[in-house]
Amino acid sequence: MNPSSLMVHLTAGQSNDALLRLAIDLANRVKAIRVIGISACQPLPIYGSPDAYVPQDLITRDLELIEKELKAAEKSFRSAFEGKVMDCQWRSTVVSYGTIADYVAEQMRAADLLVAAVEEQASLLEKHRINLADLAIRAGKPVLVAGRGVDKLDVKSVVVGWKDTREARRAAEDALPVLTLAERVTVVQVAAEDDLDDARTSTADVAAWLSGHGISATARAVVGAADDSTELEAIARELDAGLLVGGAYGHSRLREWVLGGVTRDLLLSPARCSFVSH
Repeated sequence: MNPSSLMVHLTAGQSNDALLRLAIDLANRVKAIRVIGISACQPLPIYGSPDAYVPQDLITRDLELIEKELKAAEKSFRSAFEGKVMDCQWRSTVVSYGTIADYVAEQMRAADLLVAAVEEQASLLEKHRINLADLAIRAGKPVLVAGRGVDKLDVKSVVVGWKDTREARRAAEDALPVLTLAERVTVVQVAAEDDLDDARTSTADVAAWLSGHGISATARAVVGAADDSTELEAIARELDAGLLVGGAYGHSRLREWVLGGVTRDLLLSPARCSFVSH
């Protein structure tokens, strides 16, 4: 089933032009009927003792700047999608409690797929930054992460990073509408030498399942000479993949999500787009 409703996360306070062009391209390809723009900011943290005096004008100026940045993000979103989809909506807030990822994950009840830009390096004081790792686990919906400056979804070659787990199955299932757009899909598993035969069987099964959905797919199982993430990235480069699909793995620790290296690198890769599902 094609995603009929997309949500696009815009980072306030910076240009989102490339992300918006990619989102428009994707909406056209999957024939989405609704696109929801979303953005949020957190007030600057105030450090010091609970009794420390904070000038009211400092708080006021910060909130005024946030409001200005959110309005600018909304304007760019509406200008980009005007006349391009049947239903165009906007949601934004100032996050006083919790995180931006909490807010966006909550709003994902209204959409099938979230489109967001790769995380940029940010200081601890960054009030616009969204934790994509946290969001990928919490959203309950797939997340398409756009590489830095990427403004069109390149699906000539797609790599599905496989591991015989629930998360990988969920990601492959969620990615079907995008994979049907691909010219070539390669199901790749990086395995230990003792597990190579099982990996070949597993990836062949997945490739056959994708072929049953009309997707041109082949299987590839390799022995990892380095860590899984490095090996998968090398294969993606070799195949000139514009999109990597993978499952998000994590567990809770003090309300933080600690993800495996492959998931983390999928989310942080600036070179291409990634499709992640948990």
